[in-house]
Amino acid sequence: MSPSRHLLDQPHHDGSELYVRRATPRLGDVVPVRVRVPLSGTERAVWLRTVRDAEPRMVPTRLERVGDDARWYVGDVPVHNPVAGYRVLLDEPGGYRWLNGRGVHERDVPDAGDFRLTVHDPAPAWMDTSVVYQVFPDRFARSGQQTGDLPDWALPAAWDDEPIASGRGVAQQYFGGDLPGVEQRLDHLQRLGVDTLYLTPVFPGRSNHRYDASTFDVVDPLLGGDEALASLSRAVHARGMRILGDLTTNHTGAGHEWFARAQADRSGEEATFYYWTDDDPGYVGWLEHASLPKLNYNAPALSGRMVEGPDSVIGRWLVEPYSLDGWRIDVANMTGRYADDDLTLQVARTIRSTMHALNPEAVLVSEHFHDAGTDLAAGGWHANMNYSAFTRPVWTWLVDPHLDLGFLGMPVPIPRRDGVSMVDTMRDFDSTVPWAVTTHQWNMLGSHDTARLRTVVGTRERVELAAGLLFTYPGTPAMFAGDEGGLTGTNGEHARVPMPWDQIDAGGGPRWDAATFEIYRSLIAVRRGSRALREGGMRWAVVTPDAVAYLRETLDERVLVLVARAPWEGTDLPRHLLAPGASPENLYGGGDLGVRPDRLRLPGDGPGVQVWRLA
Repeated sequence: MSPSRHLLDQPHHDGSELYVRRATPRLGDVVPVRVRVPLSGTERAVWLRTVRDAEPRMVPTRLERVGDDARWYVGDVPVHNPVAGYRVLLDEPGGYRWLNGRGVHERDVPDAGDFRLTVHDPAPAWMDTSVVYQVFPDRFARSGQQTGDLPDWALPAAWDDEPIASGRGVAQQYFGGDLPGVEQRLDHLQRLGVDTLYLTPVFPGRSNHRYDASTFDVVDPLLGGDEALASLSRAVHARGMRILGDLTTNHTGAGHEWFARAQADRSGEEATFYYWTDDDPGYVGWLEHASLPKLNYNAPALSGRMVEGPDSVIGRWLVEPYSLDGWRIDVANMTGRYADDDLTLQVARTIRSTMHALNPEAVLVSEHFHDAGTDLAAGGWHANMNYSAFTRPVWTWLVDPHLDLGFLGMPVPIPRRDGVSMVDTMRDFDSTVPWAVTTHQWNMLGSHDTARLRTVVGTRERVELAAGLLFTYPGTPAMFAGDEGGLTGTNGEHARVPMPWDQIDAGGGPRWDAATFEIYRSLIAVRRGSRALREGGMRWAVVTPDAVAYLRETLDERVLVLVARAPWEGTDLPRHLLAPGASPENLYGGGDLGVRPDRLRLPGDGPGVQVWRLA
């Protein structure tokens, strides 16, 4: 087990409003940044190490003020390059220490963990308060409006059948959910408290997941067609909510109309849209899948068809009558990348430019299961589905110790690690992107591509712990439909279980845990009621094997979060964290924070989630 850490006696900086102004800087600006050093610190001087044209430069700071708990230094970071990296040098007796996004170090560190300012606009402001709800249309709700024959690929299933987990029929099992069914169930989303609906692909293909599109020009008739999407969009917007689409910019289906024309005429324009090889099957497929031929963005005409301008696929679905509020981009990490081609940033910037011209409030989110840091700082994707910095570390902390389940595509089971390992992983990956990105990353506990949270952690109590982290951690909470009722599944295919509406309407049942729904609903309400939880900085307070505590802080609010997976020893925190004359207000969990004349006492109870407002 890793040793516990008390971190409030460490210097601190992040990109929130306590430390950096919120406005996006422009090239040539000089941005004051603040550093908090505890009164117990022994610093002789504090410097900022900035990087200009790839050359480090040292900038002195000045003591701005001395508070009850810390000395505050301020220094100026020149924004000479579009992304300006910096870290803090603490000159101390006997040596020096560095402060960067990963913490404080008594050794030299690489630039990868430096703080960053970026001139690129962040995600739209509505994402600051958004809670995202992912719907896999085939499995969410049937409207009963489906008529006509099913396509030859479809294997009909009853709504309460078990999804096929692997092998034959995985992609063909057809449950018949549609977009009118989603529209009929929007009350459920609003009762839960979410405000952003994200749909996996709605274009026709030869699978239930529709990531193998045969065209991008129409909505699949099986889902209700174009009018069903327009109607759903109108209904969503009428409720003050937003709706996002899902697009495969990396590939099409082998049955796509472009690919059919490319195969028929290798001298035609569409033939330049794909990568061709001499090996079977004669073209490059995503991860060698022949059903998913990869797009080649060296083709000038492809950009105009797919990503550039109002008539592109990206553009046409953002305007009336569909009015999507943005896109999630499937396999974003591989889009534009093949062998010596690396056009990802170019494609991402083109998408973003097209979106901004049509709707400046549209959001662009990437799918990237791994280290997305180098793709997120330079004006491409606004944010990423945050598997690396959130899903994976949370799973390792809360996984059922008796579970033997594969770990997100790796040939090993999910490991069980302690809270110190979880936090180290979070900080490592968070540090690779600007704060403006961190605050909009899609934090998830699972998706349509993973096992279900309830299966991973095993119990409702541990679901609550995971949800406590999800709704209090910096970023945008994003959930997969059904997690709020404790649905189960052992992998991404098996997890695509239909919503049991008969049990939901009845208030619960064998497949629907109403108590879990109340946990999610309550935590979403807590988040909505606290600006610090939505927009505040992140200061780790205590990190132990079985419990973690952190502060979310804005200029006008301080919230303390404690999540414990088991009983632990408890600990003391400084009394000055509590505003003068105030008493801790428990926002969730019902526990008491001990207030002593000289300290606060974190309780050692567990497992559980506690959230207190301190100021």
